[in-house]
Amino acid sequence: MIQELTQDAIALLKQLIETQSFSSEEDQTASHIEAWFQRYSVDYKRTQNNVWAVNKHFEESKPTLLLNSHHDTVKPNNGYTKDPLKAIVEDGKLYGLGSNDAGGCLVSLIATFTYYYNHENLKYNLVIVASAEEESSGPNGLNSMLSIIPKVDVAIVGEPTLMNLAVAEKGLVVFDAVLTGTPSHAAHPNDDNVIYKSIEALQWFKDCTFEKGSEALGDVKLTVSQINAGKQHNAVPADLKLVIDVRVNDAYSNAEIAEILQKEAPVTSITPRSLRLNSSSIPTDHDLVKAGVAMGRTTYGSPTLSDQAVLSCPSLKLGPGDSTRSHSADEFIYLNEIEEGIKIYVELLNRVIA
Repeated sequence: MIQELTQDAIALLKQLIETQSFSSEEDQTASHIEAWFQRYSVDYKRTQNNVWAVNKHFEESKPTLLLNSHHDTVKPNNGYTKDPLKAIVEDGKLYGLGSNDAGGCLVSLIATFTYYYNHENLKYNLVIVASAEEESSGPNGLNSMLSIIPKVDVAIVGEPTLMNLAVAEKGLVVFDAVLTGTPSHAAHPNDDNVIYKSIEALQWFKDCTFEKGSEALGDVKLTVSQINAGKQHNAVPADLKLVIDVRVNDAYSNAEIAEILQKEAPVTSITPRSLRLNSSSIPTDHDLVKAGVAMGRTTYGSPTLSDQAVLSCPSLKLGPGDSTRSHSADEFIYLNEIEEGIKIYVELLNRVIA
């Protein structure tokens, strides 16, 4: 059955690649996923562009394991030399937008869920969510499903990790900061020029460190990523705007980072856009992690954000493909990565839930 599921998963991935599914525009790819479940007689539901199902012999008394990955994509960049919406197989690689992030993970998890769908006497219930709006952190993605699906006790989130175990993931807070000064004509003296004042502020942000490190995720990473001030050459502006990207380890909550910066940063104001994308992790002594390590998989902390950020339960990031290919030109995944991914997912769950 695994061989049949693998071939069907690759065929589904080709369909998904050739169907435009930018964030919030995933209605057609959701229909392809529905067709898979119909084909395999899986009782599923669709909530907006999220397609989900629970295993046939679901029992409320048992803990629930969520399998999740997303079917939306970013928009293709200008570096593509191949048609991003064409599934092209060359030298064992399947090219196409979303092939690696996270189509390969999604179809592998769908195949794994289907493999276990009819199994009886599992130690965990299974729920799968093929989610929308992950790339945009939109309001109608996995976050909107948590009050609809059964309560989740632990999760596997499918993102490209080379099938190694990302046991922690950094959170994200984006801040908008404003520095103010005295506006004036450029020809006159001005000891309160906001652009010159920004030199000291930028140096502060460059040197900014946070005391608590993390074994899995290292230090909090702060980066000034945008700066904007002034509209004409002969006028000193009244204010200067900064955007600050902060990747938060599991030693801090996003709210704690915001409190520190609002207290200490040498700017007039600094405001977080959202505090909901917190860091996430799973204990290294969890059965899923122990099973993966016993299978020869390595553990690490992931610097990139995923739908793990909206979960409050322990979660493991695991999937075929390589994160460095995500959002790149001529994105691809190796076909044998999908084959391996399905086998590892199935074996991992066999050790934990069967």
